[in-house]
Amino acid sequence: MPDIDTDFCIVGSGPAGMTLALLLLRSGARVAVVERSPSLRREYRGEVIQPGGLAVLDQLGVLSGARERGAWEHSRFQLVEGDRPLLDVDYRALPAPYNCLLSLPQQHLLAEMLEACRRYEGFTDLSGHRVEGLLRSAAGVRGAEVGGAGGRGEIRAHCVIGADGRHSKVRRLAGIRNRRFDLFDLDVLWFKIPSGPEPPSSVRIYRGRGNPVLAYGSYPDGVQLGWTLPHRGYRAAAEQGIDHVKRQIRTTVPGYADAIDAHLASLSDLTLLDVFAAGAERWSVPGLVLLGDSAHTLSPLGSQGINLALQDAALLHPVLMRALRAPDQAVSLLREYERARRRDIVAVMRIQRIQSRSMLSVGGIGARVFPRIARILGRTPLQHRMTRRIAFGNRPVRVASELFVADQRK
Repeated sequence: MPDIDTDFCIVGSGPAGMTLALLLLRSGARVAVVERSPSLRREYRGEVIQPGGLAVLDQLGVLSGARERGAWEHSRFQLVEGDRPLLDVDYRALPAPYNCLLSLPQQHLLAEMLEACRRYEGFTDLSGHRVEGLLRSAAGVRGAEVGGAGGRGEIRAHCVIGADGRHSKVRRLAGIRNRRFDLFDLDVLWFKIPSGPEPPSSVRIYRGRGNPVLAYGSYPDGVQLGWTLPHRGYRAAAEQGIDHVKRQIRTTVPGYADAIDAHLASLSDLTLLDVFAAGAERWSVPGLVLLGDSAHTLSPLGSQGINLALQDAALLHPVLMRALRAPDQAVSLLREYERARRRDIVAVMRIQRIQSRSMLSVGGIGARVFPRIARILGRTPLQHRMTRRIAFGNRPVRVASELFVADQRK
């Protein structure tokens, strides 16, 4: 492949990377996106987007198009024990138009973003390519070495953005240590079953005699279920076989028993998610910054991963544009971005830990006391304040649309 000169090299074309790419393109910058997968036909996790993420996508101009490709709205979050809700959160009470949880297939979202990016002259799409190394100078990182079907080449850039997920290769190449925190004493086995004639209208956590189960409608005709099990407990469960696993899941969600029996044939139908929190020791070095899960990894509880990643991109966008205009200030600007944003992430992580211990605990004091607390909480203004915090984040985030320049489209 020929060498490329650009303003920004983004590694990873997930929601965080593509959101940032489009923001930068709309601001007149040149952007190259490196993605190891050659197409959007790849495995995704995390479909539910909170209102804060929806606001970012709408301000970016891609939400309506992504929704038209297919999505499900969920109007409530419910914690259910047996057949009675312990906690019933009505998202319709939030300010419109971002007053729902949206189950949006990532393939639909990324297709809409990729189509928008391709309209700009400054966009270079390097799908099917891998980062092999970083280009360095005495001043810091100056780009990336990339390999793919077309051979190897160099991308010379003002800044490299690592948006390549929880196991980030960019982070490792930059020599940034990642600290893992086992704050959550559970893992999740994800699988999908048909929804029947009507998809669920609520995102739910089911509690029962077995381990809790997460559930939400998945477009076009599925229900995504996540069976929680003790952290590192999968091997013990798997040794007892798929029939044992199905019995355990049916105990908590008997309403889905027939579909579970019909559509779970083997352990290969399940996807294990190792649930942990992690944080990069630092989010940037001169010429490079980490974004989304590459910088901070959270639990899937509350659909916070994708929500925070979208907001990360919106907050990082004006910082990078300012650094592009004033390279001598880039290091201090990125440090200030990290300092402010890390506080937000720590606050969300703290909430997630409380949620996990209360909603997903099996046995112990929490399991006995929380149902009473939940019923009381639901009758107070505190529930609405907590819902807004979970839905929109630790602080409001808006897209810096004032940086958008006249269209430079093809």
